[in-house]
Order: sequence, then C-alpha cells, then structure tokens
Amino acid sequence: MSRISVRGFAVASATAVTTVGAVVGVASGSTPAADDNNFEAAAADTTLLADIPAGRQAQVQTASLTQQADAQASAADATAKKSAEETARIQAAKDAESKKKSAEAKAKAERDAKKREAELAASRSSVRDASSFSAQGSYSVAEVQAMARQMMPADQFQCFSEIVSRESGWNYRAQNASSGAYGLVQALPGSKMASAGADWQTNPATQIKWGLSYMNSDRYGSPCAAWSFWQANHWY
Repeated sequence: MSRISVRGFAVASATAVTTVGAVVGVASGSTPAADDNNFEAAAADTTLLADIPAGRQAQVQTASLTQQADAQASAADATAKKSAEETARIQAAKDAESKKKSAEAKAKAERDAKKREAELAASRSSVRDASSFSAQGSYSVAEVQAMARQMMPADQFQCFSEIVSRESGWNYRAQNASSGAYGLVQALPGSKMASAGADWQTNPATQIKWGLSYMNSDRYGSPCAAWSFWQANHWY
C-alpha cells in the first residue's frame, strides 16, 4: 500500500470508472467491446482505488507530497551550499589579492627608504673638509655657495642657505657694526670661529666649517633644525 503514488491513484481511479461503465453496459444488455479484455489486463496491473481504505488514501497522498517537498528542499540546500562556496571562493581570492598588493606596497616603501638612506650616506661620505679647499685672495658668492654644497649633506644645504642668505647675504666679510657679528653665519663675536681655523676672517670654508659645527651641536642638531628655530624667532 505504501508504495502507491498519486499517479497510481489517478490510473486506478480511471480504471475503476471504466470498469464500472463496462459492468453497467453488460447489465443493460450491451455487448462488450473487443477491447474490454484490455481493461481487465489494466485492472490486473493496477490496484484499484476502491481496494485502498478511504482513510489510508489520504495518508498515501500526504506521504507522496512530503517526499516531493523533501526532494525540493534537498535541491534548494544543494544550490544554497554551492552558492555559499562560490561566494567564499571569490572573497578568498579578493583577500589574497588585497594582501598581495599590501605586501608589494610595503616592499616598495622599504626599497625606497633604503634607496634614500643610501643616497644620503653617499652624500655624507662625499662631504669635503675645509682644509681641502685651496686658499684664495677673494671669493665670489657662487664660489662660496659651491664650497658650502660640498661641505654638508645635500639635504641640509637649502636650510643652511636660508640662514646665511638672511644673516649675511653670502658675504663672508659681512660685519654687523653694532654687535660685531662677523662672516657668513654672523658669529658673535667673530673670533669664535678661530676654533675652526686661524684664517676665519678671510676663508669662507673656515666660516662654513664653524657654522656647521654650531648648527649641528646639541643646541639644534642640524642646519634644518636651526632654520626652523630661525623662522620662529628670526635669530639662532
């Protein structure tokens, strides 16, 4: 009984109706058609709806509908699972690509930083000492600036130049009449620069050497730090 489907009920019902019609025909005196034997064969292969108790019929139909619902639910679950797996795969690929780009950006930043450090190191290693310049009777502004460029790291020259431009206008013989400050960096008194060389009054390289020592001291730490202080106070 439990294996009979809804389709079986439809076939059984049709067979039952046909069979009843045939019986009625015989009772009324009609001659059965030649195909009546086919109905009997069909009836032999199919369980008549009348053979199943009325209460059991509803149970069998419900069981069939439940099986269909279960099959549909299973199919929906499989589709949902496949969709979730595909979504997870796509997200994983996006995450991997994001991590790759982040790693590449970090590696590039590190390479750039190392390159800058190498350039600064090369710049510092090429710094010339004041004693490496031959003494001259006089120096042009361009010559003094060229000397300064060679005596300090490239990244500090602009800051040094800003201070010197305002203090002396790159005149290594500049003297403040009221205070007595002297030279490129306006050392006060000018004789302080004797610690860098006895020719401090006439040699711009000696003055630059002393000025760098002053700016690089614990007071500032670098020409750029001294320039920052100068901008805030207009003296250093």
